[in-house]
Parts: sequence; C-alpha cells; structure tokens
Amino acid sequence: MRLVLNSLHDEVAEKLRQRIFDGVLSPGSFIDELGLCGEWAISRTPLREALKVLAAEGLVRHEPRRGCFVNQITERDLDEIFPVIALLEGRCAFEAASNATNADLLTLEQMHERLKRCAHARRINDYYQANFAIHEAIITLANNRWLAQVIGDLRKIVKLARLQQLHAPGRLEQSLSEHMAVFAAIKARDAEGAEAAMRTHLTRQRVALRELARSNTSRITA
Repeated sequence: MRLVLNSLHDEVAEKLRQRIFDGVLSPGSFIDELGLCGEWAISRTPLREALKVLAAEGLVRHEPRRGCFVNQITERDLDEIFPVIALLEGRCAFEAASNATNADLLTLEQMHERLKRCAHARRINDYYQANFAIHEAIITLANNRWLAQVIGDLRKIVKLARLQQLHAPGRLEQSLSEHMAVFAAIKARDAEGAEAAMRTHLTRQRVALRELARSNTSRITA
C-alpha cells in the first residue's frame, strides 16, 4: 500500500511541477487543492504529499490558514543562484570536454544543429527544450552524480524565470552564440575553455533577466 501511495504522490508532484513550469500555475497563484483533487480524482493525502515535495524543491510555499501558493522567485534569489549554477555547470563542461567520446561529440553536434534551427525559426519554446537537453547532456557527460543532484535542485527553481530571458532583445541570438562557443571548446577537448564559456553563458542569462525586469518595470511605471 505504501508503494502505491508513493507512486501516486510522485505522479501528482510531476503533474503539479509541469503546470508550474508551463505557466498554467503562475508565480504567486493559489493552489486549489479541492479543485485538483476533483479534477484528478484523488484524495487529499497524495496531493498534500506532493505539495511537500514541491515545497522542499522551492517551487511552492505553505501559508498557515491560507493554503499553498506557487513561489515567486525574486531578483535576490536569481542574484544568489546564478553564480552557483554558473560555477557548477562550468565544472560539468570542464569534465565533459575531458570525457566526451567521438560518438558523444557527434550527438552533441546534432543537438546543436537542432538548436540552430529553432533559433533561426524563432521558436522560443522549442529552443528552450533543445537548450535544456544540451545542458542535461553536458551534465551527464561530466559523470558526477553530486554535481548533477545539486544542479537539478537549483534548476527547478531557476526554471520559473529562465524562459523569460529569451524574450529580451537579441538574447536568442546571443544564447545560440554562447552555446556554440561551449560546444566548440568541448569538441576541441579544451576543458578550461569549455568551463569559461559555460560560465559566461550562465552569467549572461542572469544579465538578460535583469535587463528584462528593468524594462518591464519601466513600461509599467511609464
């Protein structure tokens, strides 16, 4: 019975997580527990267990006597998280350049060709998916489960805001250029170059988000 409950609350957690990442449940929005129980034909127990999982991941928060809400990531959160992710994913790129086989490089090349097609067609959602897959592939090539675990936890939080940065003027083209620089270094087996390029890529993501936030604030107050 316990195994069934675990499986169900994991499934519910993934459904909720996806709704948050898709923007169906926007930052700050109230999570209607009764409504979700009715929609998914489940009891409150697996839903509450799922909410505990998402709270531990930083995606939702519980407010006494009010219920659960989707977390709102702040500028301070981003300022604190991005340097850490840049450091960790930079190390992954370093290890990937050292570990990648010729077959791995061919796979990465194909993934970057897809990334270029998405960028040229300005399909931002598809670009983000291709971008995410490349980051995952590089993390896998690093072959360090501790790095992968910590990065995975942080990326769930940053994912609440990261897609927005591709809407900043010129960011899509800049992001593609940065990715190609990372790949070129990995392909050349230049571990230090790959690490530096990946750090630059993540750092510029934060800059783009900051500029976008300022632009949005100026538009609202104008």
